[in-house]
Amino acid sequence: MNKVDNPLKKFINSNLYTRYSGILSLSDISLFLVDTNGDILLELIPAPDFCSHVCMEKRGQVCCDYKSQFNPHQESSFVCRYGLQNICLPIKVKDETLGYIAGMQVYSQDTEYKKYMIDVQSLKNDRNVELEFIAKAIAALKTVELNKIKIHEQLCRHIANNISLDLSESVSHVDSNVARLSIEKEMLEKKIIDLEAKNMSLVINPHFLFNTLNCIARIAYFEHSHTTEELIYCLSDLLRYNLKQDDQLHTIASEIDNIEKYLYIQKVRFKNRLEYTIDVPEKIKSYRIPNMVIQPIVENALIHGITPKRDGGKISIYAERYKKVIVISIADNGNGFPKDVLDKIQQSENKSGLGFRSTDKRLKQYYGERYGLEIVKSDYSGSTVTITIPTQPLGGASDECGINCRR
Repeated sequence: MNKVDNPLKKFINSNLYTRYSGILSLSDISLFLVDTNGDILLELIPAPDFCSHVCMEKRGQVCCDYKSQFNPHQESSFVCRYGLQNICLPIKVKDETLGYIAGMQVYSQDTEYKKYMIDVQSLKNDRNVELEFIAKAIAALKTVELNKIKIHEQLCRHIANNISLDLSESVSHVDSNVARLSIEKEMLEKKIIDLEAKNMSLVINPHFLFNTLNCIARIAYFEHSHTTEELIYCLSDLLRYNLKQDDQLHTIASEIDNIEKYLYIQKVRFKNRLEYTIDVPEKIKSYRIPNMVIQPIVENALIHGITPKRDGGKISIYAERYKKVIVISIADNGNGFPKDVLDKIQQSENKSGLGFRSTDKRLKQYYGERYGLEIVKSDYSGSTVTITIPTQPLGGASDECGINCRR
């Protein structure tokens, strides 16, 4: 069908965006209308800069990944060459496909590591775009939870179905069924509200939590309980760091700062039964690592190594650079992991709360199968666990530095 004759173009001119503005306000993920040639007829929710200014070979036209998914007979949900989740839904009238509702262009939590594997230099050469613009565009790409992706798919499917029905009715000169749109919109809104309510019920308001901790700290200050005041401030900073959900790599410096707060609190608890040292060279601290990678390993050293010993023990954290890798070691002089615990850690199907398998998986997702965690030693003289990451910088991560304990 010729672009000029395509009924979709007339349909767009009949205030399409106004008709769907209410339901479009439920999402901030890209959604656009394209014809069968791949020309973008209307952006209902704008695409990210990376997709619209860097990835597309021709302005105003979808990339070849989308064109390869055009199928008049079925919906398509796919991951593009850069790891972004996408959806493509046909708009059909009397068995004829007039175009597609497409969009999403976000990372899922399973594919976000691909953001850091994009060859920026090749894109610069191929697209003749400044490196700085490409880096900022990549950094701005969103990582979205699976629930939100599913809801956006429902929204896209809803609009595609309604456009098809409205076009069919206009061809048959039948008025649009406004009541149908209103009911389906209400159902979608209710689903989103219910989902948000469930999520909110699982989370304590952080402002309330931190305000309460600061209030207690001030009381401790006026009562001259300086150790208590210090503990509360450290706990507040520790929780604030742990609650960050920015989906970006942090510096090793911020991870170590967080570990220092954790060990300071534990030192007050264990007193002389716990000693610890941290030796991480300054030149290593600027490298990046997923947040909350070191803390679970230190916690397990404390639980399985130091706590069972009557006289306690020592935890040592140190890092070294070997050519193209950085190795962070967490060692203790405890009794080693109990055999049953060690067996669980080494089983890939382990779902216990030890954190080893999930932490190792996160590292491999970011850096590749060569990197991750390794238990290099565990016997009655103690345990040593290493974290291995590459030295090459991975673009797009922000520099998140923790706040030092107030001591």
